[in-house]
Amino acid sequence: QVQLVESGGGLVQPGGSLRLSCVASGMIFSIYTMAWYRQAPGKQRELVAVITTRAGTNYADSVKGRFTISRDNAKNTVYLQMNSLKPEDTAVYYCYVQTTGFWGQGTQVTVSS
Repeated sequence: QVQLVESGGGLVQPGGSLRLSCVASGMIFSIYTMAWYRQAPGKQRELVAVITTRAGTNYADSVKGRFTISRDNAKNTVYLQMNSLKPEDTAVYYCYVQTTGFWGQGTQVTVSS
């Protein structure tokens, strides 16, 4: 049974940083492309960042240069380092195993002064 557990969300001031973590279990983590999505109130869920099995990365234009996705296959974990946070980054952030339909439960990120 695949399980994805996100952590690291919280309340941060504009310009601050957070690092999200997603620990996967019940799957061979290293063979899957992983992704972070987010969903703000009243908006559709959107792709934030993707990391392939060979650690190739891709980002939404809105987060390029501010967010960094990485993975540690030994720990079955994918990370999202978020710097220079803006109020518009406020959302629930979800970890996703690409093409499988497996989602984490989400972690809330709120950027506000």
